[in-house]
Amino acid sequence: MTGRGDSAPFIFVIAGEPSGDALGGALIAALRERSSGGLRIAGIGGERMAEQGLTSLVPLSDLAVAGVAEVLPRAPLILRRVRETARKVRELRPDAVVTIDSSGFSWRIAHRLRQAGERLPLIHYVAPMVWAWRAGRARRMARWYDHLLTLLPFEPPYFERVGLACTYVGHPVIESGADCGDGARFRATHGIADQELVLTVLPGSRNGEVRRLLPIFGAALRQLQTIIGPFRAAVPTVENVAAVVTAGVADWPGRPIVLRGAAAKYDAFAASRAAMAASGTVALELALARLPMVIAYRLNPLTEALLHRVLKVRQVNLINLILGRTLVPELLGADCTPQRLAAAAAELVRDERVRSAHHEGYDEVMRRLGSGNLSPSRNAADRILAIIAARQRGEPVRQTEE
Repeated sequence: MTGRGDSAPFIFVIAGEPSGDALGGALIAALRERSSGGLRIAGIGGERMAEQGLTSLVPLSDLAVAGVAEVLPRAPLILRRVRETARKVRELRPDAVVTIDSSGFSWRIAHRLRQAGERLPLIHYVAPMVWAWRAGRARRMARWYDHLLTLLPFEPPYFERVGLACTYVGHPVIESGADCGDGARFRATHGIADQELVLTVLPGSRNGEVRRLLPIFGAALRQLQTIIGPFRAAVPTVENVAAVVTAGVADWPGRPIVLRGAAAKYDAFAASRAAMAASGTVALELALARLPMVIAYRLNPLTEALLHRVLKVRQVNLINLILGRTLVPELLGADCTPQRLAAAAAELVRDERVRSAHHEGYDEVMRRLGSGNLSPSRNAADRILAIIAARQRGEPVRQTEE
């Protein structure tokens, strides 16, 4: 199967973790729409991209690892997957390669392709946080990629100044449907009375983070129960960690309900009073759903020590970063304790002034991310298809030379 010379665009899409898989699923759907259904895809992804017809070359669980200390034991497998993927790209000859986030994996593929002399368009979706740490990554990235699609409006200048063309497309969270959950349906499905308190708990999407956070969240819920009384716990998860999550919540209070799929997750959001969540993209989904949240995260101690030395910002939650102030409680590293989590969650449940401040802040974040404008996924799809069309017309695509 070859992509060049065929009227239907053939795009190789690579996502290395569940958050990238969610973006990839929406992107593939938009690419199909924008190319009138005449699209061929190959690559790596998870359940959301599989829903759009992608048969992943490797399991996403091989790649979804966070943290320096966590990656090291998996390095031989990950590097083998890099070699296999680059080889597959060269064999299939797509019209373009789109890598999504997960720079530790996807950038190695881009580098390997360029080293091999491959000149097909390479596009990266989701800018690395060079404004938070390791500013030199922008220059490295410009050696390999033709174009960068950014989610946040303040990101393009960091990359354009080193010669990498950028397009701000908007954050796909605004089209996720997180604000369209049906709380009544959730309660009816799970036999929860209208007056029963529901809390959403999101322990993450990678094996390492889930295994670290499950015991902490469980202990926090036990303490929280003594403060606010009984509740039900909704625990959305993704396929690659579903078994670990199901086993890990078995002794939690609140008769946990483990959920799979976006629709069930968003219904749980609509039925819930507050959320405890691992740091990540899900914070923006919770903000869109206007569900007050506390964010927590633990890494391997070595990784935490390294990050503490290189981070240029002291907050990692996008809500706080976009607002330029602290709204969402962030309990990171040594601050991520059951006692602090329980106290923060109790305030979110009980204090109407705090809840109102969260709602107002979340609405402001969504306005800044372009809520109500053209779909970010369609913006991204249009830019990718334009780059492919320019290459087919013989126009230069590369913005920098190695």
